[in-house]
Order: sequence, then structure tokens, then C-alpha cells
Amino acid sequence: MGGVLGSLDNEPNARNYVNRKGYVVVLEEDALIRNLLERWLGEAGYAVAPRNPGKGSDPPPEVPCLVIADVPTPQAAEPLIRSWQAVYAAPILVLSARFRRGLAGSAEAARRLGVKKVLPKPFTRKELLAAVRESVEGSA
Repeated sequence: MGGVLGSLDNEPNARNYVNRKGYVVVLEEDALIRNLLERWLGEAGYAVAPRNPGKGSDPPPEVPCLVIADVPTPQAAEPLIRSWQAVYAAPILVLSARFRRGLAGSAEAARRLGVKKVLPKPFTRKELLAAVRESVEGSA
């Protein structure tokens, strides 16, 4: 596979590709954002299992170290998060263009929703990787 770990979707022996950082499930309907997350996470050393939540894909063969999931609105967040928590035994990092920026607002939203972190869109590569690191290390 080369130096950058990519998608696990079509890999029959996915567990052989999971490096020491583990892998991240990405639940994002927007293909451009899903591909960007896959690239950034892969470059940082994570294997990625991208999923389109609207397509009903099966859960990955291993427990991921993190689930990154897009939430269209704060009102829709709770039922979606509950459904993801039932499928994935991993911390959840929520992405949304509908959440406001600011440490207090994001931290309060994460606490209220029962997730590790909320990262408002748009975000930078640096912000994403810091949020991933914080979510993964905070769950270890």
C-alpha cells in the first residue's frame, strides 16, 4: 500500500494495514470532505475507513480508535450520535458547520452530546489533527 495508509473499504485483510496509531472511521456524506479527511488522516499515520452514512455501509472489521462524524444540525445530532454509539465502540469527534466556534461553545456542545469533541466547519488540517489527537489520547 505504500507509506500513506488509505481506505480500508476494499481491503479483505484490513487489520494487516492498521498501524500503531490505529484507524479512524469517517462518516461524512460530502465526498470532497470525506476524501480530504482521508488524505489528512492518512498523511498523519492513521488508516481510514470512510463511510457515507446515507449508504448504510457495514461497520469496519476492527474497533476503530476514533469515529469522525458529520452532523448536519445540532437538533439532528442526538439521535445520530446514539445510533453511531450503538455501532462503534470508540470515541466520537463531531464535525458540523452549524456549531459555533469558541472553546466554551464547542466544549459545552461535546459534553451535552456525549462525544469527545465538536469541531466546527470549516477547519484547518492543524485543527483537525489536534482534535483527533485530543480525542484519541483522552480515551486511552
